[in-house]
Amino acid sequence: MITHPSFTVEPWCLRETELNLDVLAQSESVFALSNGHIGWRGNLDEGEPHGLPGAYLNGVHERHPLPYAEGGYGYPESGQTMINVTDGKIIRLLVDDHPCDLRYGHVPAHERVLDFRSGILSRTARWVSPDGRTVRISSQRLVSFTQRAVAAIVYEVEPLDGPTTIAVQSELVANEQLPHLEGDPRVAAATESPLVAEESFAQDTRLRLVHRTGCSALRVAAAADHLVEGPESTRWTAQCEPDVSRLTVTADLVPGRPLRLVKFVAYGWSGERSLPAVHDQVDGAVAAAVSTGWDGLVAAQRDYLDRFWAGADVEVEGDAQIQQAVRFALFHVLQAAARGENRAIPAKGLTGTGYDGHCFWDTESYVLPVLTFTAPETVPSPLRWRHRTLPAARERARQLGLSGAVFPWRTIEGAECSAYWPAGTAAFHINADIAMAAVRYVAMTGDEEFERHVGLDLLVDTARLWRSLGHHDAQGVFHIDGVTGPDEYSAVARDNLYTNLMARQNLRAAADVVTRHPERAEEVGVDDEEAAGWRDAASRMAMPYNESLGVHEQSAGFTHFQRWDFDATPPENYPLMLHYPYFDLYRKQVIKQADVVLAMMECPYAFTDQEKERNFAYYEALTVRDSSLSAACQAVLAAQTGHLRLAYAYLGEAALMDLDDLEHNTRDGLHIASLAGTWIALVAGFGGLQRHLKDGRADLLGFAPRLPEALSRVAFTVAVRGRRLKVDIDQTRARYRLVDGDPLEVLHHGEPVTVTAGDPVDRPVPPAPVLPEPQQPRGRRPAGRPSPEVARTEPQD
Repeated sequence: MITHPSFTVEPWCLRETELNLDVLAQSESVFALSNGHIGWRGNLDEGEPHGLPGAYLNGVHERHPLPYAEGGYGYPESGQTMINVTDGKIIRLLVDDHPCDLRYGHVPAHERVLDFRSGILSRTARWVSPDGRTVRISSQRLVSFTQRAVAAIVYEVEPLDGPTTIAVQSELVANEQLPHLEGDPRVAAATESPLVAEESFAQDTRLRLVHRTGCSALRVAAAADHLVEGPESTRWTAQCEPDVSRLTVTADLVPGRPLRLVKFVAYGWSGERSLPAVHDQVDGAVAAAVSTGWDGLVAAQRDYLDRFWAGADVEVEGDAQIQQAVRFALFHVLQAAARGENRAIPAKGLTGTGYDGHCFWDTESYVLPVLTFTAPETVPSPLRWRHRTLPAARERARQLGLSGAVFPWRTIEGAECSAYWPAGTAAFHINADIAMAAVRYVAMTGDEEFERHVGLDLLVDTARLWRSLGHHDAQGVFHIDGVTGPDEYSAVARDNLYTNLMARQNLRAAADVVTRHPERAEEVGVDDEEAAGWRDAASRMAMPYNESLGVHEQSAGFTHFQRWDFDATPPENYPLMLHYPYFDLYRKQVIKQADVVLAMMECPYAFTDQEKERNFAYYEALTVRDSSLSAACQAVLAAQTGHLRLAYAYLGEAALMDLDDLEHNTRDGLHIASLAGTWIALVAGFGGLQRHLKDGRADLLGFAPRLPEALSRVAFTVAVRGRRLKVDIDQTRARYRLVDGDPLEVLHHGEPVTVTAGDPVDRPVPPAPVLPEPQQPRGRRPAGRPSPEVARTEPQD
């Protein structure tokens, strides 16, 4: 996308300088606005043309059956798919009776700008109708961070070449016609007209629609109100049908006298509340928005983002694309989570319907780490949602004959909805991913109240799962059999290293937390004997290792499998899962995405530096990166093992996953975890951020900064227990500055450093070790970044 000539590279915005219908669907994803509760794709105001129209509410979905040719005990019975709810962003335009459709007539100018500091999507255009009338169109759009249920648009139209009759139709539209969906016909059936009308209303400038989903029984309401500014000839009428509520504004305009429409939209939904309650909710929300006014919403939005960027911004000097990309990434990660409030963070956020809108383990492993260090107030919400789904997870464990809780691999409402159990049910590591996300949050914030309730419950139930899933052999070693790790090209394996290490951390953390909160331990039925059993399993956890190769095994016996024939695999056959049977992938040494590498990133103190170097080199030669989750992890370990140029290349892949549409599916929504991986690659990779053990807990921060030669400076801020620490790195030194809070002890390349507010500390950056660069599978080397002279295309401000 940003390599397309119509996109510019700028540090604080994403700008498209002309309309390109060939990348319209992709641009709708990158220009999407959200607050974690409401999501609006970046569709054109007039509704058409579009790639994929989309308005989403976090959690609103429809169910569909998951039929099996051969039934089996424990198979999920129904799937869940995020649906397009009532679209409130449509404002159709007619110019002397000609519908404004940019596929017709002429478009001499068109620009869209997503401003990361204001949170506003702006658009300006000139359109010449088929009969030669020229109008100027401008709009601004926001989804509010401060009024959770509210989105708003300012739309203005002005004739440029003489008197013109204008009609503007502001609409709420349910069951919007969608493009034909390829793939699963069950999903297509669930998303085709999923909303059943319950109420429609239109009066004066106010609109409202209330609908209900057929199977999931969720009630969805949308309301809108308007402010209209125009000449004396301006008139409006309101009308409604079951699926459309419309305000039509007409005016006779002359140059210099535009028509201006301010549209306030409010959303609400519930699976329990009555129709009057839901429609009153949205009426109240839209009334509050009108009272605040457009200028008030804009000011509040800017103030919210000013506070966010003060603690989250990453400054990059030497590569303008990466500077733009990391701010784009942080903005969208924030949008995915800011006001989700006890809901999941879907893999695509609320930017598209990719993955059916499901939440996966990458929320806890990629997105929440970034938010923990940049916007920690947003982290409890998705973890409370996991906590709220504990009853379903406990029931799933009982169904599988296990103790504790088994969290789903993919879901919207909390029940497993993956029909393919080797990648779904067997991916038990999700349980430790969730537990350790809670531990990370508490360690970095000191939120003991959260730990005492939500954290303890999650840790106890997941620890019980591991203790029942695994077993001790005759020598007392604890094994966990029949699991699928992060690498989905290996399945139902014994002792997946990542799973075992994360389970070990989970078990130890659970034993620690019940010791700190004995009264809660008693409430949930944990006694000393159970906690001792967790510690014993953790201390005896199997760690597969090949002595002859000197590397850890991804799973027991993995290094003895036949290697995949990469030389005989043509480039067009990637991703492999679309061209080869899983049976063949499962029995070969070929890796979809980082697995042992991710284990080294998540559990760094389980490996020596030499083990990291050998492991990284071995698995680098097997990893094909058929997943957007891989590049960021590989960037971190490449940086940690001294391969800075390779780390820089992987940073570029993670950062440009959507901006450059590297996997050719950005049209379906953004890859939120890969966006988070941009921050991870910069901060954990080149900044060397790690959590270290102190007093038995991983709450001491360490940094081991080194920059690739292409970057002259990287600076970032992390939140640590109520403090903000700024780390500023160049090629020769790192500066640690405490922005606010009590003195903080950190590690710099293993050396303890105490930082006090107002007294920055400088430390030299040691040179990277000189090692042979590891090789990748044939044709799978990451694309190199441009030279510094090419990358520095725009000055920083």
